[in-house]
Amino acid sequence: MLGYLAARRAGLDDPLLFRRAESTRRVLCLQLNVDRDMDRIHGNGVNTLDIEVIEGKYMLSGGADGVIVLYDLENFSGKPQYTCKAVCTIGRSSKYVHRFSVETVQWYPYDTGMFVSSSFDKTMKVWDTETLKPAEVFEFEGNVYTHHLSPIAKKHSLIAGHRAEVLSVRWSPRYEHILASASADSKVKLWDVRQASGSLLTLDQHNGDKSKAASEAVNTAHNGRVNGLCFTSDGLYLLTSGTDDRMRLWNSATGENTLVNYGKVSNQSRKRRQLTVSQGCSPEFAFVPCGTSVAVYALHTGELVTTLRGHYNQVDCCEFHPHYQELYSAGKDGNILAWVPVPRAPDVEESSSEHAPGRSSVNPAFQDTWSDED
Repeated sequence: MLGYLAARRAGLDDPLLFRRAESTRRVLCLQLNVDRDMDRIHGNGVNTLDIEVIEGKYMLSGGADGVIVLYDLENFSGKPQYTCKAVCTIGRSSKYVHRFSVETVQWYPYDTGMFVSSSFDKTMKVWDTETLKPAEVFEFEGNVYTHHLSPIAKKHSLIAGHRAEVLSVRWSPRYEHILASASADSKVKLWDVRQASGSLLTLDQHNGDKSKAASEAVNTAHNGRVNGLCFTSDGLYLLTSGTDDRMRLWNSATGENTLVNYGKVSNQSRKRRQLTVSQGCSPEFAFVPCGTSVAVYALHTGELVTTLRGHYNQVDCCEFHPHYQELYSAGKDGNILAWVPVPRAPDVEESSSEHAPGRSSVNPAFQDTWSDED
């Protein structure tokens, strides 16, 4: 790390290199923050979280009780121990509250004055943050499992679907007209919303090898329901998760299965599972709800880096905060937990053998990428 500081001071390296190295270091030492609590508002499980990208200050949560909560994540107390307060709540006493489980909440990417929620009450609502009243209500014939607003598009807001339930949809952060959708029919499709003829690609786990697909349906991404979907921050890759207990990483341009082996990733949820990918790190990491914990994987190697344990019941969603390299997770225990970087002090053995040949304290997730000797 000292090498990065010296190179940055001398103008030899792009400052972004140091920033990515520090972001990676912080992600690799995430621990449960015992000093930070969240106001417990939800009576049942928490299905979805979203942090606004403008200030990184406010977070939305949606619960199985139909309640939506807006949290302020900043610490105004000046003390190490504090509670993130619920600024406002759309609770059971509101006549505008969703009647059934809220499956997805999302801030409007360009203005915190608006956010969108979707629910099993077959509605999607566009909310005015100031008044906590819906400015628009869209009604559907079936349950709304998920929705997603493009983080970059300014000219459209369109959704595409499958024959079975669409469990997850995500807009590409690279191209405003590209949409990915995952379904209970085991398929993941990429769409160009400028075309009305159909999907661009249907992802095939076997990369077109029909001999390997003899026992499975043609052009399936998983051998079960696909309920998790997430683009990398640059939009070049797409990560999917299915009830076949597998995750797959795809080239979003070609639709090719990169064949990264993550091993068995427990996934028994019949609804959407909100996984996320780090931003600003090298390499990137995937944060995946896995039973009562959150599994952290090296995205491009499949290595299980660590497991974050703290929940008492199934974890359903996690949200990465790119400003501070923090992670928020929530699930059926109704708790929202904050995981923050806690740098580990080197022990005596590490300090004494720091310069010994053949020894390295660098995490294997990025051991070949850099070291302090750089």
